[in-house]
Amino acid sequence: MTTDRRTRHPVGDRWHGPMRDSRVVLLTITAGAVNAVSFIALGRVFSSVITGNMVLLGVAATTGNSGAAIHGGVALAGFATGVLAGAPIAARGGDGPEASWPGGVTAALAAEVIVLAAFCAGWEAAQGRPRGGAQIILLILLTAAMGMQSSAVRRLGQMSSTYLTSTLTGVLAGLATRKAPEGLLRSVGALVALVAGAVAGGFLATTSAYPWLPVVILLPPCLVIATAVGAARSAAS
Repeated sequence: MTTDRRTRHPVGDRWHGPMRDSRVVLLTITAGAVNAVSFIALGRVFSSVITGNMVLLGVAATTGNSGAAIHGGVALAGFATGVLAGAPIAARGGDGPEASWPGGVTAALAAEVIVLAAFCAGWEAAQGRPRGGAQIILLILLTAAMGMQSSAVRRLGQMSSTYLTSTLTGVLAGLATRKAPEGLLRSVGALVALVAGAVAGGFLATTSAYPWLPVVILLPPCLVIATAVGAARSAAS
């Protein structure tokens, strides 16, 4: 196999870029769904847009809204815990900095799925209407899962599947300057996937179809893990 010295990537592996990008877009569906659910059912906070929650914390401090302060603080703490737990897992493996999908990323996503499965079990037990302590526990699980996903995708480079302000800025700046940003298709796909996931999550969180929420939340990362494991096995054989 020949090598392109400018990129240090195998020429025969150029399909890895689109495959990597499609996986990131899939993960964004889950992010959209869980952010909608956390805002609607878990105290009007977001599970991965943590800078927004920090603003809500500031607003709560000035208005004396203790409920908003508690939920905002829990969301921040849960996300930070997820990042601290997920980053070391994502960093594992001897794939090298040039690998398009390190094994540690798959491992971190697998850990995220375990946390999401725990959330889904709690969601079903609460019949889609968590209250009190159950609401806090489910919020911790969702934000921790998004912290894990954020740290996993961060290992892949300058991209995100959980907070997309920079992604939107890049797309709009490209339109304004008529210069397509790097990863344009991935960026547009992620933005569309985020909205689609939010629509699905919002619908399921507010209707009698709430038992189907785990499908929307768990299916994308499970598909990503399955394709990553399959590709790794094919490469090793």
